[in-house]
Amino acid sequence: MSRNINSRWWHLAVNVIGASHLLSRDQRHGLLTRCGIELGTSIVESGCWFWGNNVEFGEWCMINHGCQFDARDRITLGARVGLAPDVLIVTSTHEPGDSHNRRADYTSAPVVIGDGTWIGTRATVLPGVTIGHGCVIAAGAVVAKDCEPDGLYGGVPAKRLRDLEA
Repeated sequence: MSRNINSRWWHLAVNVIGASHLLSRDQRHGLLTRCGIELGTSIVESGCWFWGNNVEFGEWCMINHGCQFDARDRITLGARVGLAPDVLIVTSTHEPGDSHNRRADYTSAPVVIGDGTWIGTRATVLPGVTIGHGCVIAAGAVVAKDCEPDGLYGGVPAKRLRDLEA
């Protein structure tokens, strides 16, 4: 299987066939692995979308339905990370420009999610963010800055709401 992430065939295989509800977990795992997405023992449910294969999954991650990975820069998930449905992890953006073109220079930055972290439904993780181990990110949160370990974060932008037991 071609691993050229810019090819139509790669996107057809990964984001149409691989995202299909018609595939079993094992079939999806095999197809995504053949397309260069190293899953190890992790599970990816149907409906997930990958903008590249620059994703590293730790052991026993659980990726629920409809998650999106903008993997134009590196995305690293630690062991036992859980993503609820429709989580969006973004590694690329544009710098703000002048009033004639607010979409200026393209930039990207990696995202790192620490071991044991849980990210709630429809949360968004923005470029350059590191989420420490053992965090919980509340549903709908927008994570724009780094999160220290063992904390509950929520809101837009996400803020530490309380400490969690280590």
